[in-house]
Amino acid sequence: MENRILGLHHITAIADSAKKNVDFYTKVLGLRLLKKTVNFDDPGTYHLYYGDERGSAGTILTFFPYEGARRGSAGTGMATNIGYSVPEGSFDFWINRFEKHNVIYNKPSEKFGEQYLTFLDPDGLKLELVIPKNQDNRVAWETDEVNASVATKGFHSVTLTLRDIKGTAAVLTDVLGYTLLEKSGNRYRYITDAVEHAAIIDLVELPNEARGIGGAGTNHHIAFRVKDEETLMHFQEKVRRAGLGLQITEKIDRNYFYSLYFREPGGVLFEIATDNPGFGIDEPWDKLGSSLLLPPQYEPRRAEIEAVLPNLD
Repeated sequence: MENRILGLHHITAIADSAKKNVDFYTKVLGLRLLKKTVNFDDPGTYHLYYGDERGSAGTILTFFPYEGARRGSAGTGMATNIGYSVPEGSFDFWINRFEKHNVIYNKPSEKFGEQYLTFLDPDGLKLELVIPKNQDNRVAWETDEVNASVATKGFHSVTLTLRDIKGTAAVLTDVLGYTLLEKSGNRYRYITDAVEHAAIIDLVELPNEARGIGGAGTNHHIAFRVKDEETLMHFQEKVRRAGLGLQITEKIDRNYFYSLYFREPGGVLFEIATDNPGFGIDEPWDKLGSSLLLPPQYEPRRAEIEAVLPNLD
């Protein structure tokens, strides 16, 4: 297990209204709000984290909500679909819930022998609930309305839409240790055996599709998981030596993990992020997400920042 990518760590997307985002993901979808902090590059904007009880890697969905942001357009060169694992027999619950809360959804369908239910968040971000072939034994976060028998368990997969998959596939297999599991039409499923869950990347090849335009309702980047900083730096060197012309950043401290970033040949921004130090470093586990936490460099500006951030209550 040394020096391996351990599936997905987190996925980050862009939203419009922070309050609508919190209400949807905590009250409708039933995720836990893990952290209320700010964008490192724009402290007047929230960075919101959602996941399971302790923010386990492979369950973490994060958002930059820009109030009044234009609606983006999904297309090539970006992640276009986030898949969540759910228990067998839960679709009736979710369909009823989506109808109750006026959530746009499609009827269940199937790919690679797995049933899935596609739906949109308030900004049009495309997600799906998937009943995996192999039982997902991860412990779900429960709410009063979404119990463990139907709750999301964490990521099942993420889909990248590309004009040409060759360069992206080379990064997945030669650098990140994924293998091609199966193919259906223009969809290619890659998987790692380093972990049981959050292990799947689907590549969809659409040579004539327009490039995606970033904005509310689109994904910003996907992050792959590694155990620690030593492994992180191993992958920094591996990316540099891959012979694919990739440019990777220096190590960046994101408070709750350490990161490297590079853009893969198809245009999707990839991040590699560590398990350490985790989300318990600045709040008790039972209080996660209950207060605004600022990176140290912005703490002297707390009053100014709090004055411009929108109210989430």
